[in-house]
Order: sequence, then structure tokens, then C-alpha cells
Amino acid sequence: MAIHNTPLTIRTPRGIRLGGVLVAPEGDAVRGQACIAHCFACSKDFPATVRLARALAEEGIATLRFDFMGLGDSEGEFRDSTLETYCEDLHSAIEALETYTGQHTNLLIGHSFGGAMAIYVGAQRETLDGIVTIAAPSRPGHVAHLFGDTAEEIRREGSARITIGGRPVEIGRAFIDSIEEPTLDTALETLEQPLLLLHAPGDTVVSVDHARKIFQQAQHPKSFVALHQTDHLLSRPEHTRYVAGLIHAWATNLLD
Repeated sequence: MAIHNTPLTIRTPRGIRLGGVLVAPEGDAVRGQACIAHCFACSKDFPATVRLARALAEEGIATLRFDFMGLGDSEGEFRDSTLETYCEDLHSAIEALETYTGQHTNLLIGHSFGGAMAIYVGAQRETLDGIVTIAAPSRPGHVAHLFGDTAEEIRREGSARITIGGRPVEIGRAFIDSIEEPTLDTALETLEQPLLLLHAPGDTVVSVDHARKIFQQAQHPKSFVALHQTDHLLSRPEHTRYVAGLIHAWATNLLD
């Protein structure tokens, strides 16, 4: 199947331009569309995000992958990010996708921290048909463990550079403050769309216990699939294809 990558510019209410790429099969092969929220401090070009978008497109699901503010091809400074800017960026990405295609978005997919954002935003967008999380934490503040002892420096100095996954990023105090208290409780109580949780039992970054907590709080319809032998970042291509197949199978009736 021929797959096309189309650059897509996303503009936020803050005036920030975000970079995006719509990965889609040829016209008649499109059965639905999705948007992916990538993992924390990653980008639309993170290997697992690229492979997942392509694998979904091969299943007939046109998929937007994009960069949150200050990452990849997007404008702005990542150190200015907060929970609120993350949500606003994700809302803006969905709206840009729907404006471009003229169709409503079927699936919102989030990986790791992006999974928590998918639940937040999904609860606010009733037109979405389904929400999918991959290795998502049960509360946004879980990501703070990545900052280690640097968290105190960030609070004291206002920002600091840390290394995540081999990539240097600057974290601001506003971000730490924004994720300290919020939980997914209210979002999970109000989320009406079907929810698919995908999580590896052996995940060493975000324990599978987070998936258990989300599943217990979420309303039906909800599903959980254990990703046998995968790691947190879906680093092996065959695991990404497996995840795409699971998402497609689960969403078939939603797309129809």
C-alpha cells in the first residue's frame, strides 16, 4: 500500500506554530483518522512514533504525528511548557487535522506521558470515537521521577537542563508546578468513549500498576492488553507493528 507523508502546520491559540506530519494511505484506502501524542520530551520523529503512524496508515488509519511546543520542528521553548500548554497543543493538533481532512478524528492515541494527555483531552472532546494509551502513567506527576535531584535546582533557579533518553532538554519550574497536584480522576470519571490500555507487564519506566489504577477508575467500555515482551519505548519494530495491529482490531467497529 502506498503511504504518503504530508507536512501539516498547527497553530495554537498562544500563537505558537507546531510542526506535524500526516501519514496516510491513498484516498480510497482511508478508513479513519487518528492523532498521536508522543512520549515526554520526544518528538514526532521519535522512532516508535514514526513506525506506529506508518503501521496505522498501512491499516487504513490516516495518522497525524506532531511536535509539542519547543520540540522537533515546533516553535516556542520547551522550558515554558505546562500541563495546560500540553493540552492546548493536543487540542490544536486535532483541530488542524480535522480542518485539513474535513473529517472528524476517530482515535486519540497517547504514548507514556502523552497517554495521560490523551485521557485529559479525550474527556473534553466528545466527538472522538476512542482513546488509546500506551504505557501511560496514572497521574501526570509521575514524569517528575525523570528529573531526579535536578528538581530542586529547577525550583531554585527557575529551569535546568537534564538528559532524557540521551537528549538534553530544559525543564522549567512552571512545568513541575503544573503537574504536582493534578490527577486523571476527573477525566476518567467523565470519559465516555471506549478506552484501550496497552502496557507491558515488565515496563521499568512506568510500572504496569499504573495501568491497573487507570483501568479501575475508568468507566466501561474499557479494555486492557498486556504487551508481552515489549519495553516502555517500543524500541523494536515488530513490537510497534504488533501495537498497531491491536489498535486496528480494537477500533474496527468504531471506524465502521
